[in-house]
Amino acid sequence: MTDFARQVETLRPQLMRFARTQLRNDAWAEDAVSETLLAALEKPQAFAGQSQLKTWLIGVLKHKVVDQLRRHTREATILSTDDGEDLDEALFDETGHWRDKPADWGNPEQQCGQHQFLQVMEICIEQLPPTQGRVFMMREWLELDSDEICKELQITATNLWVLLHRARLRLRDCLQQRWFDERARPAKS
Repeated sequence: MTDFARQVETLRPQLMRFARTQLRNDAWAEDAVSETLLAALEKPQAFAGQSQLKTWLIGVLKHKVVDQLRRHTREATILSTDDGEDLDEALFDETGHWRDKPADWGNPEQQCGQHQFLQVMEICIEQLPPTQGRVFMMREWLELDSDEICKELQITATNLWVLLHRARLRLRDCLQQRWFDERARPAKS
């Protein structure tokens, strides 16, 4: 086994986690990851080294996930009870203003570039209710347009925007607690 093949194989668990979050089906996730790894191993020269191997493989996997979604468009999305929970009342007062003003997040662009932040973000995304997490990832990571997401998940545009709104509120709260609160931030190495 080549060094490249070993590096690719060590990333399989992370790729599976990403695919499962999107597809919510272990068999489909395994297919998408297997296709990704096969594509990488068949043409290792396609990895030019201009990014991290994980970043490049996630880029390939995004396309494989979209392919899986298109193959299985007839399956309906089932909303969980958590997807219907309304956080607006807990976060906003009757006038629509924040109950607790969000802390200053500093320079988000600089923070986003940090590896530890991305790990915390991944944890927060995994804690979203299933449909919210899937919709958020489809919109923000796979960069699918709203019409395509609605068609794939068989939901209305209004439902999509509600799910995205709730996912963003949950992510904001999670990031506030796990990253932007100085006491919760991991020590820098």
